[in-house]
Amino acid sequence: MKIYIGTDHAGYVLKEKILTSLRAQGYEVIDKGAFEYNEGDDYPDFVVPVAKEVSIDPDNVKGIILGATGEGEAITANRFPHVRAVAYYGESKCVVDDHADIIIRSREHNNTNVLSLGARYLTEENVMDVVNLWLNTPFSNGERHIRRLGKIDQIVLK
Repeated sequence: MKIYIGTDHAGYVLKEKILTSLRAQGYEVIDKGAFEYNEGDDYPDFVVPVAKEVSIDPDNVKGIILGATGEGEAITANRFPHVRAVAYYGESKCVVDDHADIIIRSREHNNTNVLSLGARYLTEENVMDVVNLWLNTPFSNGERHIRRLGKIDQIVLK
């Protein structure tokens, strides 16, 4: 699987850890920057190239983007057709089913293809648990989820 990754300064350290770990696991990972720590850089400069790649081949590639909270990054990525980005910045359990992690649901129900991480809320120790959980959770292919994703894909903004 090909994975594109990008971040601004806020996620630079975690991005380097993710790159090393995923490559060691045998993934093909393409780094879209930042390529050095620069406190004055802007996350759209690194999120947009990742989102473009995922938009071109949404069923066969994935993207990982990082920023301070991951929220602005997810908003940016979700502007692209066929990109389904989820923001994650810490453990979150569903009230109804305390075993249903938001990462698992994002994959099973929404077939997310971009993981947006809030770097200021995650640690180097737990970030790979989150990334691996997301990468290894399959889409359920449930009829209702396929139907809902089809409706989203039909949205045309003017």
